[in-house]
Amino acid sequence: MKNSIKYLIILHIILGVYSLTGVASKYAAGEEFLSFKFLLLYGAVLFGLFMYACAWQQIIKHMPLISAYANRGVTVIWGIIWGYFIFDEQVTIKKIAGAAVIICGIILIVTADAGGQPEDKTASLAASASDKEVTDEK
Repeated sequence: MKNSIKYLIILHIILGVYSLTGVASKYAAGEEFLSFKFLLLYGAVLFGLFMYACAWQQIIKHMPLISAYANRGVTVIWGIIWGYFIFDEQVTIKKIAGAAVIICGIILIVTADAGGQPEDKTASLAASASDKEVTDEK
């Protein structure tokens, strides 16, 4: 239980950093193409995405895939937060309602996933896939 909470916190930190690549991307879009600022900001986007991809691989080793993917929905909430604080965008009731729906969905998926499933289904999925291939060949 402690380990899963640890990886959930790490996942959310990674997703917060990942969402910042959108901020850098928006700033890069406002610069002249191939200017120094554009290349610097675009380089930050690529570096952030590279770091995210490496960290994501480590997270999915330790969390059920469905829980990890469900939690990626929080990037929409980070987008609302960054939009408000960095770009002075409005936070509307519809955005808040949408964020609440996302949070409820994440909670439903993660709590349903915690219900006693085996940790590694890779072997059973591979076996069922090979069985299907044998059946398809006949």
